[in-house]
Amino acid sequence: MSHTLDDPDTPFLALDRSTVAANITRLRRHLDGLGVTLRTHVKTAKSLDVAAMLDHGRPVAITVSTLAEAEAFAAAGYRDIVYAVGIAAHKLPRVLALRQRGVDLTVLLDSVAQAIAVGAAGVPALIEIDCDGHRGGVPPHGPELLEIARTLVDSGAEVRGVLTHAGESYFADGDDALRAAAENERRCAVEAAENLRAAGHEAPVVSVGSTPTAHFAADLTGVTEVRAGNFVFFDLVMAGIGVCTPADLAMTVVATVIGRRPDKGWILTDGGWTATSRDRGTARQRVDQGYGLVADLDGRLLPDLLMTDASQEHGVLSIRPGSTAPLPDLPIGTRVRILPNHACATAAQHDRYHVTAPGSRTVTDVWPRIKGW
Repeated sequence: MSHTLDDPDTPFLALDRSTVAANITRLRRHLDGLGVTLRTHVKTAKSLDVAAMLDHGRPVAITVSTLAEAEAFAAAGYRDIVYAVGIAAHKLPRVLALRQRGVDLTVLLDSVAQAIAVGAAGVPALIEIDCDGHRGGVPPHGPELLEIARTLVDSGAEVRGVLTHAGESYFADGDDALRAAAENERRCAVEAAENLRAAGHEAPVVSVGSTPTAHFAADLTGVTEVRAGNFVFFDLVMAGIGVCTPADLAMTVVATVIGRRPDKGWILTDGGWTATSRDRGTARQRVDQGYGLVADLDGRLLPDLLMTDASQEHGVLSIRPGSTAPLPDLPIGTRVRILPNHACATAAQHDRYHVTAPGSRTVTDVWPRIKGW
């Protein structure tokens, strides 16, 4: 293992453990005050080591986005897992294999066709509710919800309850919009569960969650659990909508300056889109952060310097459009840190984290990430 951020070959991920801990503490305190359990979504970190920080290393209830995550966490002793991506029938043998190992794995669905397959397998399911027109799910009112539940019950499967995700909250702007998104998410999930119960289904689980709504919910009456994942690292999209500040970002990409083009106002690095991803989530926000903010190796932001473009293995750093700040003198060989737009997408480009001590370049651990589906 390398001993400082000056040592590993670039580009690589650096992770500030103390910032991760502070982010976890912040959300736990908020949800504890609302009396609701956190079911962390491990899709962002995909790391047993990060998950171990949630409850002193004891396995807790988690959400996964891939069965590879479920299998890795099951092997580490996790027994309460929600697979929060609509189930495909050909994946049910892997689900059953995990359940046969003693894992209480619940699947997600939003169609009668899925319910028929899940019912035949005898796997418990949550019904996905569409709370904001973002992706999958059925309306909280209407015939589809009850038809899916009847199909599950008629085949002997368990209707665990409902699950929703306020995907549109990522495009909210300001505290009022975020609070409104959180309340809409809660209301839709609770109404769906009440409709199931009125039709004779128990629906014990009412699961909501996104990082923005988890932090801005003021009332979670009727909700049994909150799912969130991005919060462990945060990113510039979250900062742009007011959920955090750039100082709360726990993960950065370390890259090396490999060239300068003063005629174009460019500094080139070896950290292209294969290191940072092509995510441009802040382009829709009031402040466009390009492909990411740029800091020195000690984490100090360089004034108005952005990663403004990327090819496969080249990153382009330049001054923010409209700024009068000078292009900094970063000699070839200088290492910089890129603060990412989307932590999930950037982390997915890498297979490990180089974990640093608080306020230090010292690398104390290297944590592997779970890959694959």
